[in-house]
Amino acid sequence: MTATSVQATEMPRRPHRFIRFLKSLALLRESYIGMFGAVLVLFWIAMALGADLMPLRDPLAQSAPDLLKPAFSPSPDGGLYWLGTDDRGRDILSRLIHGSRLVLFWSILATVVAYAVGMMLGVMAGYRGGWWDEIISFIGNVFLSFPPMVLFLVILTNFGPNSRLGQYIASLGFGGTVVSGVIIIVAITFGAAPQVARIVRGLVLDLKTRDYIAAAEVRGESPLYIMLVELLPNARGPLIVDACLRLGYVIIAIAVLGFLSLGLPPPDPDWGKMIAEVRGFGAMASNAMIWPAVAISSLVLGLNLLADGVREISLRD
Repeated sequence: MTATSVQATEMPRRPHRFIRFLKSLALLRESYIGMFGAVLVLFWIAMALGADLMPLRDPLAQSAPDLLKPAFSPSPDGGLYWLGTDDRGRDILSRLIHGSRLVLFWSILATVVAYAVGMMLGVMAGYRGGWWDEIISFIGNVFLSFPPMVLFLVILTNFGPNSRLGQYIASLGFGGTVVSGVIIIVAITFGAAPQVARIVRGLVLDLKTRDYIAAAEVRGESPLYIMLVELLPNARGPLIVDACLRLGYVIIAIAVLGFLSLGLPPPDPDWGKMIAEVRGFGAMASNAMIWPAVAISSLVLGLNLLADGVREISLRD
């Protein structure tokens, strides 16, 4: 058999997993729900990235004569307060758009850290089994026995900016926003990582019985290679869907913590804190409370709808 005939009979090379996943994302256009969710998420991402490029007012600038103005109220500079002002005369639209950067940055970072910890613990528990599984599952069950918000409050109350951990981070030269953000990440990791680990463990228990895992073991691949290259990539479909949903939960958690004054420090335009700052004014501040709530709801709704769309295309991949 000639070299040409050998080449002709060779099987076509299978595209890389990442390339196949990008191609599968194109199927999202067939899901109207997923497309609508993607539009909502991309809208807030665009707002966050373009906040400094938009002709917006300073989100921290206060104006005593313009307290609690309704939407479309005229401003002293001849323009409009498109969404009104808060109890200190600050432009709500500017604070919403600039606040989206804080919300997206810290929520995405917290979700990524929680997923990194949870995936490593879950894949170790599922693949190694034995005492690895017993110890990891026991520790996870201990943290899962606490309601997530109660666990967040306990951690943030005892390890807040005034704790040793907070003072140590501040001693490294970081500001109050970074200190509070890191502590929020730690709290969310303790609350979310056990849940992620349980999901990954269940997926790995099924995947490790597949033939390609046995083939990798026969080839002499290391357990670390099998866990990172063979198991986790093949569990990506359910994990991506859960990541979209969990990111929405994290956004809500950060908003609730901001409402309880346990989130990012003032005067950062945190959406949850924006609601808390005007709640004492009752109906007079309804406009200032509605818009941050709409922002939180729209972003979380977009993530939930996007998760539905990704779930559909993951079943086809």
